[in-house]
Amino acid sequence: MDLAGFDYALPQELIAQTPLADRAASRMLVVDRAAQRWEDCLFRDLPDFLNAGDCLVLNDSRVFPARLFGRRAAFTGAVEVLLLRPLAGAANEWEALVHPGKKMRVGERILLPGGLQAEVIARRSFGERTLRFPADRDLYAEFEKIGHVPLPPYIKRQDAAADRARYQTVYARESGSAAAPTAGLHFTPEILDACRARGAEIAFVTLHVGLGTFQPIHGDRIEGHRLHSEHYRITAENATRMSAARRLVAVGTTAVRTIESAALAGGLRESTGETGLFIYPPYEFRAAGAMLTNFHLPRTSLLLLVCAFAGKDLALSAYRHAVEQRYRFYSYGDCMLIL
Repeated sequence: MDLAGFDYALPQELIAQTPLADRAASRMLVVDRAAQRWEDCLFRDLPDFLNAGDCLVLNDSRVFPARLFGRRAAFTGAVEVLLLRPLAGAANEWEALVHPGKKMRVGERILLPGGLQAEVIARRSFGERTLRFPADRDLYAEFEKIGHVPLPPYIKRQDAAADRARYQTVYARESGSAAAPTAGLHFTPEILDACRARGAEIAFVTLHVGLGTFQPIHGDRIEGHRLHSEHYRITAENATRMSAARRLVAVGTTAVRTIESAALAGGLRESTGETGLFIYPPYEFRAAGAMLTNFHLPRTSLLLLVCAFAGKDLALSAYRHAVEQRYRFYSYGDCMLIL
């Protein structure tokens, strides 16, 4: 399958650079797969599309300040680090993207603010490195002090203090994501209450967003691409809620990949694991019955997942409509509800 078939034209001015003041004020394009049509709505209308027996599935992973700025210990050059996740069994060793990656050799040290240092102990592909931090430091506390909000590269500004709260869902709990599960950014406590009032249950899953979610697809052939694995967890209580639901409404591609991974591994039950599930047409969905998602970059695994769920022709036609109607795109932009 050729990746070029999953492209679309987007004027740069439609890429949202800042969030709306009101989280719930976004527009929402509602795509009906059965009727093969769509309608322009507002995110505040979401509860109207829910019924008793539905269950909203939310990813409660919390974004931490994963972008660090420092310098090479033996040189004068600046270094940017995007922390991805700690290695299993070694909390002071982290997978990270390092820029400039080609120059950073094994054994080099990165000097960071506050006297923190990191040593490159392994090189990986595409600029990835394994970094070792001091074992006697509370690293998450250090990252909170010196780190920056890991805004995506298509947001052409420096992160601001307000991003610490706004690039975070209101229900975020477990720290570990290097990027926000952005479909959830639209929710407010009031909208969640309105969903419950419609008779919908709410269940939480955890998938820590890392390179698997936002890594680019290298090459033109989709079938040859492999996603990096990401850690996920489903508790027994939330598995019970989802198993009892008439329809699971997954909020975001990370929630979709979590419940689909669980379904493939034996069903929606208490589980912890790693997933590198790459969903593209023609994938047979086993758990997700509807999906809320933001608008995604062309030629990415995220857009491929949307095309697998909605159907390629319908999804790309809806994207073209969103461009024509001047929807706001990407992380801080508007959203799409696929029924």
